[in-house]
Amino acid sequence: MILTDSHSHLDMYSDELPEVLGRAHTAGVGTILAIGIGDGPEEMQRALEIVAEYSGRTDVPTLYASAGIHPQEAHRADANVLNKLARLVDDERVIAVGEIGLDYYHVDNPEPAVQRATFVAQMQIAARARKPILIHCRTSDLAKPEAKQKFAEADAWADLLELLDAHWKDCGLGGILHCFSGSLDQARRSLELGFYLSFAGNLTYPKAVALREAAAFAPADRLLIETDAPFLAPVPLRGQRNESAFIAHTAGCMATVRGISVEEVATITSTNFQRLFPTTGPGKSVSSV
Repeated sequence: MILTDSHSHLDMYSDELPEVLGRAHTAGVGTILAIGIGDGPEEMQRALEIVAEYSGRTDVPTLYASAGIHPQEAHRADANVLNKLARLVDDERVIAVGEIGLDYYHVDNPEPAVQRATFVAQMQIAARARKPILIHCRTSDLAKPEAKQKFAEADAWADLLELLDAHWKDCGLGGILHCFSGSLDQARRSLELGFYLSFAGNLTYPKAVALREAAAFAPADRLLIETDAPFLAPVPLRGQRNESAFIAHTAGCMATVRGISVEEVATITSTNFQRLFPTTGPGKSVSSV
């Protein structure tokens, strides 16, 4: 059984990364997509640096990178930062642009108009490079009162879907709704726009009934799993620092939700990842470039 972690922040492990990758390999994780947002735009190359550092090794999963400007950093997306992103995306080891999108959860996040502009600019970069995008969408529904007040008139999902329809759908590249947390209607509309739905460790949480409904609803050929490590460790490890080795618990929950085996979940989600990112298929790895 070979598992694929479609979203992990490997740059957050510092000196422990060799052990984290070793445990992932032992746990049957064959591929990890390292997310290249860093701790702000000045570090969004870190994922690519990690891919280069571990290139060619057989004792760790095969690694790929993304690069992008998180919506919390949207106000920093000046011409120099966008040019840096475009240069990173030109590297064939960077297989996606992300995570990008909208976040109306924290009161100190940039204004919606700023986030939307940066999102559109990054979609344009991705379209030129012919690479899929990784979407982050967080609403203010569960935010603190001051954030709810700031973003009261804005709906992150409505804005996101409108922007994707206007600026992304026609390019035919698709992408991933990372850590999907929307409704069944939002799942349906995302699928219609050509996206895959990726489910993280919170799929296993007792109160996540709506997530499990979405995971059951999605077509088999549009499902992915992820850790979003070091965040969202699955049950029974909830509260610990997450890592790619723990993804088997999310796969097990997905298997239960869909009434199939864990092995089938591993095969389906790994195949889907390779379909979305053809250069990651058997014999087509670019991590040694």
